[in-house]
Amino acid sequence: MEYRVLGKTGLKISRLGFGGIPIQRIDAAGTKVLMQRLLEAGVNYIDTARGYTVSESYLGEALEGIREHFILATKSMARTKDAMAADIETSLKNLRTDHIELYQVHNPTVQQLEQVIAEGGALEALFEAKAAGKIGHIGLTAHSIEVFEKALELDWVETIMFPYNIVETHGEALIRKCAEKNIGFVDMKPLAGGAIEDAKLAMRFIAANPDVTVIIPGMAEEKELEENLAAMENTAPLSGDELCGVQKVREMLGTQFCRRCNYCAPCTVGINIPGVFLFEGYLLRYGLEGWARDRYDSMPVTASACVECGACEPRCPYGLPIREMMKKAAAEFGK
Repeated sequence: MEYRVLGKTGLKISRLGFGGIPIQRIDAAGTKVLMQRLLEAGVNYIDTARGYTVSESYLGEALEGIREHFILATKSMARTKDAMAADIETSLKNLRTDHIELYQVHNPTVQQLEQVIAEGGALEALFEAKAAGKIGHIGLTAHSIEVFEKALELDWVETIMFPYNIVETHGEALIRKCAEKNIGFVDMKPLAGGAIEDAKLAMRFIAANPDVTVIIPGMAEEKELEENLAAMENTAPLSGDELCGVQKVREMLGTQFCRRCNYCAPCTVGINIPGVFLFEGYLLRYGLEGWARDRYDSMPVTASACVECGACEPRCPYGLPIREMMKKAAAEFGK
């Protein structure tokens, strides 16, 4: 197993990490099997979140007796001091530990990030928890380039998590800046939310980028872990055939795939267009129907509100047929 230092945190972590979203669809016993296999393989970085329903608690149970071998990272969507303090305590309880190595501000908008760092914001609770030894380091996760750029300017941000894969490469320049600033880069969505079927190729493509500190594919089955381990063992440069395969994936997904760059905004009726497509991906590819529907239903404006004005489409740098995609999402979610 290859190990890297996670930026300014100084933590020595495996290049392959474990993404904890999919274990929501298995059980605590299955999670324990996976954790034992991670231990044997030398994978020591585990990512989860308060928002992943049972993920923290399953992991907490599964890690009893082997906790000291792992670096735990979790995250909260709390934006205020009190809410973040409460979430940190819940995470500690769920994970059955007295400290969490990395606690992250989970996917804020630019406006929410301002709330996080303002007086009475979530950052105050994170600083207090860090001073008390409850958390070791502070990071941030994002889906938009705008938030990624802002995070790079904040001196308290020690790690940044962002999607990067064969078809989502719009963050490459900012990933390079992470390396330059010694900010650990955590790569999420390595298989584009399950849209990329060739997991080996997807992992090989990402691992070829030296600026990526750790890759965290979501895994719920031991065979998925074995596939990812095998892909990471091959450190040779991408072959000609593999580069052709990368291009084929881009051609297949490129015309119908949202990169969540948010250039389509603002929608004239207030739809969070990338958010719709994000939850649609979880619905169709992650096998998390209930989780995806709950989050879609919580959106103040859903896809069915689209008036087909078309204002978003000329702004999309990938030429996506957003109006047709909105109709499809509205049909899948039923609203």
